[in-house]
Amino acid sequence: MSTALITGVSGQDGSYLAEQLIAKGYRVLGGVRDVSRASDALPMNLREGVELVAWDMSDLSALQEVIATTKPTEIYNFAAYASGAAMFEDPLGMAEVNGVAVTRILEAIRAVNPKIKFCQASSREIFGEALESPQTESTPPSPRSPYGAAKLYADAMIRIYRHRYGMYACSAILFNHESPRRSVDFVTRKISREAARIKLGLSQELHLGNLDTQRDWGFAGDYVHAMWLMMQKGEPEDYVVATGVAHSVREFCDQAFAHVGLDYRDHVREDAASYRPSEPAPLVGSPAKAWRNLGWKPEVSFPELVHMMVDSDLRDLRFSMNN
Repeated sequence: MSTALITGVSGQDGSYLAEQLIAKGYRVLGGVRDVSRASDALPMNLREGVELVAWDMSDLSALQEVIATTKPTEIYNFAAYASGAAMFEDPLGMAEVNGVAVTRILEAIRAVNPKIKFCQASSREIFGEALESPQTESTPPSPRSPYGAAKLYADAMIRIYRHRYGMYACSAILFNHESPRRSVDFVTRKISREAARIKLGLSQELHLGNLDTQRDWGFAGDYVHAMWLMMQKGEPEDYVVATGVAHSVREFCDQAFAHVGLDYRDHVREDAASYRPSEPAPLVGSPAKAWRNLGWKPEVSFPELVHMMVDSDLRDLRFSMNN
């Protein structure tokens, strides 16, 4: 039986990966800061299938002890300070958790068992305001936030450990990926949640920034599957994980509101205080390498993703209203 240790297991990406690996027959460990709190945060269907272990990314010896005791064959790192509006709030903490802590994990693996495979959840934020589109594995990185800079540092250390020590370490450069488990702090979930609230008569308007901003949005479950495929290859490599298609915030609103029989133009207002100009080049990832080498393609379409999120919010709100 393969054993996978997933950090950030109670979050969007970690929980989807845990579900998939349990279905494949893995023993799944969840590395968390607080075992009791994380247990409550896990989806109900994972509370018996995931073994939670205390995971302190600031303590090298503690990481070594956990790895030596649990003997994982694969480690997936989703533990990170969030992106979105919080990217500039704590640059020192961002550097530590999203950057230096990844090196600490690599050091712990190297000390205990360098044959353990490691996959890092990187981010399109490493490209910043890229001047070329779509972005590929060879696009020059140019982060414009502490979040992107920390992720880029982690990517660089992964390549160093891969080349210097022959370790199986790789980065998945993830473009925007959403789901019903996405935090309400993100614009996609704000839209799906508010469309459902307006449909149920709980709200009237949604205020957003630039509706013409474009993103390459995919389904989180598809993206973590790509990460698993990366770990099954003979040699470790870094991959862009994206759909290759950009959609605007306006399109997201249109899909969400139309799904519940509403016209977004009657309810969505652009807020000048939150307005940001569009990037110089569309933030779109090229999944060509993943298609070619991994046989991976996203299965959930953009409309299906939006509808899935709205339907989930409708169910949750109706449940709350009736209880």
